[in-house]
Amino acid sequence: MWASVTFCYLYGDYFELYTPGKVNSLITGENVLDSPTKLLIASIILAISSIMVGASIILKPKINRILNIVFGTLFTLMMLLIGVNSMTEWYSFYAFLAFLESIITALIVWYAWKWPKEKTI
Repeated sequence: MWASVTFCYLYGDYFELYTPGKVNSLITGENVLDSPTKLLIASIILAISSIMVGASIILKPKINRILNIVFGTLFTLMMLLIGVNSMTEWYSFYAFLAFLESIITALIVWYAWKWPKEKTI
């Protein structure tokens, strides 16, 4: 599920390049990621979802469960906020993807919450 949500993040950012004025804002530097700090934060956010793809397979169940609940909740809230703020004609695709991403990350949290506890022998 983390792979699916990561693809949606990437597709949304890619499709955003086709909105009016976006390429020009990238050239002039007058865009939402207009500083090294903002670029670093955006990179960390995308890296978390990407790393969770592999981490969900290799981490021990207890740590895996905690990280899926924490990051899944964080990403669900973040994407709901972005989705609500993207309700314009040109950004309807972005709102759609944000709500889809919210559903996927909410499912990640739900499945992690419902995972059976490890039995001690």
